[in-house]
Amino acid sequence: MVADDVLAAWGWRAAEVTELPGGLINATCAVRLGGEPVAVLQRLHPAFGAEVNLDIDAVTAHLAARGLTTPRLLRTRDGRAWHEHAGRVWRALSWIDGTTVHAVPDPGWAEAGGALVGQFHRAVADLAHDYAFARAGVHDTAAHLARLAGHVAAGGDAEAVALGREILDAVRGLPAMPDVPRRHCHGDLKISNLLFAAPPVRGVCLVDLDTLGRSTMAFELGDAMRSWCNPHKEDAGRVTFDLATFAAAIVGFRAVADAIVTAGEKTAIVVGLETVCLELAARFTIDLFCDDYFGWDPARFPSRRAHNLVRAQGQLALGLAVRAARQDALDIVRSGSARSPRL
Repeated sequence: MVADDVLAAWGWRAAEVTELPGGLINATCAVRLGGEPVAVLQRLHPAFGAEVNLDIDAVTAHLAARGLTTPRLLRTRDGRAWHEHAGRVWRALSWIDGTTVHAVPDPGWAEAGGALVGQFHRAVADLAHDYAFARAGVHDTAAHLARLAGHVAAGGDAEAVALGREILDAVRGLPAMPDVPRRHCHGDLKISNLLFAAPPVRGVCLVDLDTLGRSTMAFELGDAMRSWCNPHKEDAGRVTFDLATFAAAIVGFRAVADAIVTAGEKTAIVVGLETVCLELAARFTIDLFCDDYFGWDPARFPSRRAHNLVRAQGQLALGLAVRAARQDALDIVRSGSARSPRL
């Protein structure tokens, strides 16, 4: 239930608001007026400061000025960028019609998604903005691994300790990260954070914008490919690295954004992909010890711990699958072709 004072901040009624499933971090509702969706109402996870809404407002204004479709921040009736209730931050964004997918249906969708991400990066290449909010330690792989190593050394849950050791061993096989520039990035390009229209399939816009900030193509595209190229859900208990999906996404991205991407960044996409799989495996494993961050599905798992165990095991397996296909992936990003010599 959304508190009355939250609804009143925007002038809505409880009957107009319904909960939307699927968010791992923020609680999300749809607002419908006359039966038509007009807004998304969200309660932010405490990991995000209220000032993130100022960043969303600035970046989406820039995107809109460049002709891109994007959600826009909806201010309260008295002009505030957010509303606070019981120590939690609530905000509203305009509704954008589109299709959400949680796995890439076929390579055509990956190519369309890659083109959409390319459009975003072309649009923000000239953005001048200092972020009011920045998440601490985002993709600070060394810090996540150090935290995991601390939990492993302290002992405790035998299964979590054993998995943590496997992840720390796998990290030793990562290649060096190329030196690449920091850019304005979305920061969490899992496939469900893109809206599509079909048929014919095309990307509409990027959503879930709390993670906007400065980062590198290594983690921006690497994390995207982590999500897109595994045809099974993150918590399905099995993984695959689909090289054809990877190739299609890279073709779509490079067709739009190739002029602004350096050779080192292309290599970094593959290194970042392998790295972020193992980094996320570490983060899910940390939550086995701490049990306090990631959301979980009580309809499918008996506890947050059980859900995060499957996620951690899956991301470790995915990282090792990427490692096995590393050279093919490097051939693709460097050639810009949908085929590598071994595809």
